[in-house]
Amino acid sequence: MTEIDAKTVMRLREMTGAPMMDCKAALKEVAGDMDKAKEVLRKKGKQIADKAASREVKEGKLFSYVHFNGRIAVLVEIVCETDFVAKNEEFNAFGKGVCFTVAASSPPVQFLGRQQVDPALVEKEREIVQAQTLQTMKGKPQTVIDKAIEGRMEKYFAEKCLMETAYVDPTGHGEARSVEQKRTELVGKIGENIQVRRFVRWELGS
Repeated sequence: MTEIDAKTVMRLREMTGAPMMDCKAALKEVAGDMDKAKEVLRKKGKQIADKAASREVKEGKLFSYVHFNGRIAVLVEIVCETDFVAKNEEFNAFGKGVCFTVAASSPPVQFLGRQQVDPALVEKEREIVQAQTLQTMKGKPQTVIDKAIEGRMEKYFAEKCLMETAYVDPTGHGEARSVEQKRTELVGKIGENIQVRRFVRWELGS
């Protein structure tokens, strides 16, 4: 069995925020491969998040942020199962990060998730993307064109939907991930159902 040193475990913890024992177990499972260990932790977090998703959320907190120039303000509601978790340091850091993410989004995110996007808007965007892709990739195999279209649609949702956009970590640590991936990690770590319920972003003059 591969021996995993403490420095490697700590490095994985800094990247993912997962508990030390989980990091060590993940590294042992994949013989010390850092990328594979991160994938193991993500899958574990998602499994826990999926199981927790049906549990009732009655507690939580409203988070707010006003940009230093006073031109952008954000309000976010994040809910959880217990008041204990609502006071948790990492839960509160997540709320702060979501506020930063909404404030920093450019163009501003408009929807919580893709299920809130009007299907007519999605269809219209797909038509535009398809026309542009067919023009710029003329002569390419259809499978390549189809893949490019899907990639551009994923980018569209990442720009429009908060849960799919890149999470702005207030600590400045951790690897790049979406708000949903960060939420899943947090649920996996804390063990409670945690949901971003709604948000609003104001910009002076808009």
